[in-house]
Parts: sequence; structure tokens; C-alpha cells
Amino acid sequence: MSRRVLITGCSSGIGLDAARRMQSLGWQVVATCRKPEDIAARRAEGIECHHLELADENSVARLVDQVLAGGPLDALVNNAAFALPGAVEDMPRGALRAIFETNLFGTHDLTVRLIPHFRQNGGRIVNISSVLGLIGIRWRGPYVATKFAMEGLTDVLRLEMVGTPIKVILVEPGPIASRIRANAIPHFERWVDWRNSARADEYRASLLKRLYEPAAKKDRFELHPSAVSDRIVHALTSSRPRPRYYVTTPTWISGTARRVLPTRALDWFARHG
Repeated sequence: MSRRVLITGCSSGIGLDAARRMQSLGWQVVATCRKPEDIAARRAEGIECHHLELADENSVARLVDQVLAGGPLDALVNNAAFALPGAVEDMPRGALRAIFETNLFGTHDLTVRLIPHFRQNGGRIVNISSVLGLIGIRWRGPYVATKFAMEGLTDVLRLEMVGTPIKVILVEPGPIASRIRANAIPHFERWVDWRNSARADEYRASLLKRLYEPAAKKDRFELHPSAVSDRIVHALTSSRPRPRYYVTTPTWISGTARRVLPTRALDWFARHG
């Protein structure tokens, strides 16, 4: 009987590539998306797919019921998240509430609803974090905050699951080709009043160009989502998965820098690295 994995955030990028990879390896994949057209696209290519809105507790509860009604689940890959760029001082309370509801609270809710099942049957929980869960950079405060929080919560969950049949794993990608920047634009436009910001000139000179204009050149460190899928495969199939997997050169460098550099040096690295 094939193993079964639930992967969130499968409309594009990491989640879509991971769903296709795991299905190609013989796993029964249960994917989630928010938009009906993305759900239809996944089903059209033979991937079981359900609606999930992580910010909605009822949506999370319905998904868990649907998934477990389909049979035993062997693994959960928490990938769904969005970015909200802008200066920290320009983020209203509602903006932080919105991004935490999806990136952390909803992910946590889904995870703990499945833990009783995993306690009985064994299972793996793979949380997709980020290089920005290791080191913060300008204009990325809300996303950084959610990923720092995910790192801490995952580390504690891993410790607490010792002695159970549950393994908890972090995957920390750096720059990966995806739609996360384009998908961030509606959130930026909803929450950030940049024209009335004390940093309006900085927005014009920096962030707006990165958001709205095509990149002049590709990030030399950017990798295809398959690089993340490689780590997910190892995390789900190895008899002894690592507690965390770095993906891309910037993640390795940032992880090392965070361990060895004093704060002032780390700040310099975050500004210029």
C-alpha cells in the first residue's frame, strides 16, 4: 500500500514541485490550494487536491476530516505561506495578524489536529521555513517574524516528540524560483500606505522596483524548486532524517553567520550580504 502525504500550498513553486515529485515516487499525494482554478489544475493532472484557507479554522478542520476519511496519512509537509514586504514601521496591526494567521497559526492548527493520528500510526511533519528564519533583512519584517516563530515552534515540537513515532523536520530554502514576489503584491497594496511613509523615497528607489519591475538579472544563487523537493524526499524517506535541511548557498552562509558572528557583524552582513 503506497504511503500518503499531505502537502499544503501546491498552486505553484515548491509545493507544486514537491507534489509532483512525491507522486512520481509512488506516494499518494493530497495537495491543497486556495483558488478553485488551481485545485482544478491539480486534479486535471491526477493529483488529489482540496481547498484550504489556513486563516480559517473551519477550513482547516474540514480538510483534516477529508484527508483522514481517505485513509491513513504518513506525512505532512507544511509549505503554504505568503510574503508581505514593507518597512516594519509601516505595518499596521492587522497586517501582522493576517500573515501570522496563515504562515504560523493556521499551520500550527493543521499540525496539532493531525498529531493524534500520527501518534497512533507514525508520521513525519516537515515544515518549510526559509533562510529568513535564520537571519532578517530589510523590507521583509513580517515574513521574517513568521519564519523565526516557525523555527522556534518546530524546534520545541521536535524535542517534545522524542519517544513518539513522530519525526519533526525543518527545511530552510534560500532563493528559489517561485511566484512568491508576485503573490506578495496584493498584500503589500492592501496593507502598506507607502506614499505617506517617512520612507517613501526609499520605497521608490528600492522595494517598488523589486516588486513591480522584472529583475535585471537572475539571482546567481537562485535554484529550481526541485532542489527543495530533493530535501523533502530525503526527509520523508530516510530512516534517520536530519532535524533541518539547508537549501541554497545563501542558507548555508546565513546559518553559519548566525552561529559565529556577533550581532553588529551579523547586522552588517544582513545589510550587505
